[in-house]
Amino acid sequence: MDAKEVERLIKISRERPLMPETYIPWQLEPEPGDIFLPETLTSLQGLDIYETLTPTQKLELGRHELVQVIASYAWGECLFCVFMTRYLITLPADSVEHQFLIRELIEEFRHQEMFAQAIAKIGGKPIKQSGLHKFFGEFSNKYLPADYLFMGSVSIELVTDVYGNHARRAANIYPVLKKVFDLHNIEEGRHILFTKALLKNYSAKAGYIKRTLYSYVILFNILFVRTLYVKREIYERIGMTDPDQTYKLASKNFKQKFADNCLKDIIEFVDSWNGFNRLTRFAWRRVLGVRV
Repeated sequence: MDAKEVERLIKISRERPLMPETYIPWQLEPEPGDIFLPETLTSLQGLDIYETLTPTQKLELGRHELVQVIASYAWGECLFCVFMTRYLITLPADSVEHQFLIRELIEEFRHQEMFAQAIAKIGGKPIKQSGLHKFFGEFSNKYLPADYLFMGSVSIELVTDVYGNHARRAANIYPVLKKVFDLHNIEEGRHILFTKALLKNYSAKAGYIKRTLYSYVILFNILFVRTLYVKREIYERIGMTDPDQTYKLASKNFKQKFADNCLKDIIEFVDSWNGFNRLTRFAWRRVLGVRV
């Protein structure tokens, strides 16, 4: 991406900002028939056990899993903002990359506030990250080189965007959530465009070993966010009689649903710089259940 294109994105961000306070109709309450998450994205849909749930349980399953999704987005964006702040001080203040990242930081912080407000609006209570999630999130943010962190970031942004597209296109999605996903889609589209261009520069210079490492960084970032979505506590909250067994079934079911519905763009991106090879392809198949 050349400097003129980056300057165009900066100009859009400055002159046409989308403010969550005015863009989202926070005053609206859910109507009968509104849902929080499309059934196809819930962890139990497709299993026999799903047909035994009451309409209220199905609605609550979507609500709790939606809260996990947007809470993980907010947390992931917060970690990335920490990295970007450190990365900014290495760039000349008059460079277009520096100016763009400033705009991205502004928008990412607004997104975090928007997600927190959306969780509060639907009465959500996010389940805390495990110690392992916290360790790897903070470790990678502190110690991975910039190009690897960018790889992880773009993978999460691409998954977020696809997930949001499924949700906002659902006919009966709660309007507040639709507008949240609309706003996020528009602004993240600019971030992804810039970040993918930057990562093409990294991958163009990368040899076989580095491309392999990039591929694994993306794989584990996707696994990282996916395992934040499905939690045993959710099945307790909706009144399942055996939450442990339900969690086991849901985890296996959701792994394949997630691979089928949410990873197409990621696969195309990794394939575009030859990230699938003899050392990585088997791991993507085994860990994420994708067909590559």
